[in-house]
Amino acid sequence: MAASVCAFILALYALCGSAAGSGGLSAPTHVRLTSYNMDLVLRWDPPEGTTDVLTYTAEYRSLATGYNNGCTNTSALKCEFTSSSITVHGNYTGRVRAHRGAESSSWVESNVIVMDRHTFIGPPDVTLHVTGTSLEVSIKDPVFKQSELRETYTSATYNITYWKSSSKEEVGTPVETMSDMMQDRVVLSDLDPLSEYCVQVQIITNMNPRPSEYSDVVCERTGDVDAAPWVAAVVTFVVMATVVALVVTLVVYWKQISKFLCPEVVLPPHFKESLLLNDPNSIYPVSLPSEHCDHVSIVADHRTEEEGGCSTQPDTSQDGG
Repeated sequence: MAASVCAFILALYALCGSAAGSGGLSAPTHVRLTSYNMDLVLRWDPPEGTTDVLTYTAEYRSLATGYNNGCTNTSALKCEFTSSSITVHGNYTGRVRAHRGAESSSWVESNVIVMDRHTFIGPPDVTLHVTGTSLEVSIKDPVFKQSELRETYTSATYNITYWKSSSKEEVGTPVETMSDMMQDRVVLSDLDPLSEYCVQVQIITNMNPRPSEYSDVVCERTGDVDAAPWVAAVVTFVVMATVVALVVTLVVYWKQISKFLCPEVVLPPHFKESLLLNDPNSIYPVSLPSEHCDHVSIVADHRTEEEGGCSTQPDTSQDGG
């Protein structure tokens, strides 16, 4: 009987000590470790029945190491772990506890995550290029927080779904699917001319049981019938041959072309003689002819008037009277 009483007292003491250690503060709820595109985020909900302003401390660890600090005294309800030690093939778990002043709750541990098996893969980015009645589908993988998709999932494939549609909102029938495509560029050929087609892509991996999210639906209108393949080759050959011919002509006949574009200036012989005979110290390169001045006599009404001027002496004769 005494032993039973002692055991009851010890159990009650341990319970009271645990409550005192936690300060009576309830622990966070719904603690879960998640991963999207190879990030690692611990999420939780506030303690039940608590309306006080709380802060939280979150930690994480791999199965082979102890806990590492992630977030301290944060008021957010999540903590993203960004350490470089996190790997795409690692196994991780997290834990969190709440704080209210000097009080702290007990730790609550999360689920275990295997990164390459449990991460949610985001949608790929898809663009379409029209060539006649064909559509080239270009696929860009989502960006991972750690590593790259092709490095993590070496055998990842694409499921390409496409259909004919009269508008981007209305999905037409029938729906065609190309599965297990490893190329990030795929050509959809033999489509109807001048028709709108819509495409959607999803990534499939062998290690992750969940496929990626679907890409956005992308639609494009095909062109007219495809041009013969030799047309482009002929046009390319003609353009290249023309360019080569122009370059060769320019190199071979460069002197003649330069003389034609920039001809030499040839002075007349009498200009050359004038320049050679002229005094180099003179400010006038060419001498001007001098003027000859004579007196002119004008006879009119038996009166004679002399005027000075510069003219040529006329050959005149006077009457005898």
